[in-house]
Amino acid sequence: MRKINGVPVEAHTDLSSLTGGEVLKWSGTNMAWEDQDSTGFVPGPAWVGGRGIFAGGETINTIDYITIATTGNATDFGDLSQTLYAQGGCSNTTRGVFAGGWNSGAVNIIEYITISTTGNTTDFGDLTQARYSLGACSDGSRGVIGNGKTYSTIDYITISTTGNATDFGDTTLIREGSSALADATRGVFGGGQIYDTIDYITIATTGNATDFGNLTVARYKVAGCSDATIGVWGGGGGYTNVIDYITIATTGNATDFGDLSVSRNGVGACSDATYAVFGGGEITTNTIDYVTIATTGNATDFGDLTVARPAIAGLSGD
Repeated sequence: MRKINGVPVEAHTDLSSLTGGEVLKWSGTNMAWEDQDSTGFVPGPAWVGGRGIFAGGETINTIDYITIATTGNATDFGDLSQTLYAQGGCSNTTRGVFAGGWNSGAVNIIEYITISTTGNTTDFGDLTQARYSLGACSDGSRGVIGNGKTYSTIDYITISTTGNATDFGDTTLIREGSSALADATRGVFGGGQIYDTIDYITIATTGNATDFGNLTVARYKVAGCSDATIGVWGGGGGYTNVIDYITIATTGNATDFGDLSVSRNGVGACSDATYAVFGGGEITTNTIDYVTIATTGNATDFGDLTVARPAIAGLSGD
């Protein structure tokens, strides 16, 4: 629960009676938290937002969206350029980017959407290598896309500027099906293939990843997202319902958070910095469920995707 001047409020609470402190600023139909003090507005995390996006999936090019603060079924957003699954997704709050994936073979394409306006994707550029089952995350400016089937490669892009990706370095292992999350400084890759490995990079500076710790359960095709402090990973290979969490700024092993409502892998995840939302997955489902990131516990039903499917990319923005 978010607190304003010490008063618990829901995302759509009328804050007109509160004086000073924090306020809720609206961007179109979506909310974005901003903190106000004597120096003015201080933006919230620049890699999340109030609208959650779930893109692609096996044999489909559909993009869905939800309003994260309000439970309910997903709505059609538009389409990817082609049928793609096992992509990586990240954002700078305004622009959402999808990278790589599989369509009768691995692809190197990067495409993007403007999150606040529904519609189809637009070409962004290319990855340095065609690959799928990637992890991706962002600090709100730079997007990093790592791993993939038979690769340890990490690429990076400047999300606000279209163009081809540039080599960043390598993760500690070659693995498919890892998932990435971030705070304002670190990008963290968790799981993949048969591994419980977690490793991290400093997003603003290129170089190879460093060991962070281990997940509670080794698994692949796991889904991760974060607020400004805590990262959570849900689901994964073996059709597990496990949710783990870490404090991103502090290396160490993950801790059990709770369980998803359905055991599955190939899930997509997104966050508004309050809730972590997990959509789709295999065994093929249209389930969307969520947790409150600041409070450990089991996931709660959110609603349904427009189409049941696994291997989805998730991201959020306004």
